[in-house]
Amino acid sequence: MSASPSEVTQTAAKWFSCAQTAVGHVRKINEDSFLDAREVGLWVVADGMGGHSRGDRASQEIVSQLQSFKPSDNVRADIDDLAHRLDQANAFCRRQIDGQVMGSTVALLYIHEQTGHAIWAGDSRLYRYRAGELKQITDDHSLVGELHRLGELTEDEAENHPSANVITRAVGVSDELDLQIKQIELQPGDRFLLCSDGLFKDVHRTEVRDNMSVPSMEQSLQKMVRLALRRGGTDNVTAIVVQLSTEFSKAGS
Repeated sequence: MSASPSEVTQTAAKWFSCAQTAVGHVRKINEDSFLDAREVGLWVVADGMGGHSRGDRASQEIVSQLQSFKPSDNVRADIDDLAHRLDQANAFCRRQIDGQVMGSTVALLYIHEQTGHAIWAGDSRLYRYRAGELKQITDDHSLVGELHRLGELTEDEAENHPSANVITRAVGVSDELDLQIKQIELQPGDRFLLCSDGLFKDVHRTEVRDNMSVPSMEQSLQKMVRLALRRGGTDNVTAIVVQLSTEFSKAGS
């Protein structure tokens, strides 16, 4: 496991972040990958699919494509650049597929000045914790997620459904990558969690909320990962916590 806190000041927003990953108690390799590029306001969690060396290669390719990202003065151009890099990762996986599954979910948070942007495909998640409330920013691109959005399953039924691992979108599963992009309003003091399903399938939403309220973001992160591992660690577990400062500086100050 690894964890490292830091802080960064951009034009208008200030943030801190820490990340942690664990192989768990059952899997032999860690197919999750993550990017904590706090210096450019970019955080990514990718959960590989395909088994053996294929899932980890897919998730690592996503990180490889994104780690050289440099922000510009034009946020729309930045979003296009990030999406293009994910398209490149998708093309790589399709070239390597050889009749087998080689793919990865992805959940990405990008902060530009005082605005956040989420880009995702699959069921890796982005949550926001604000003033005691936990909100899931991303929608699960999964069979169960679709049934929940249609009202055919309750939230609790969706969380515990036996087909929860059936993914409907991901990097590498089709020639055309279907990404979802959402703009996020930021407020001082917001805290975000990006995580693979190895965390949220073993840590209940109310427990995520309670742990996200812990003042220390490092302790918050460690408690959630340890809880997932203590409950079996049947999957790889990866999570990133991003904490915004309680005050934003004025642009140009």
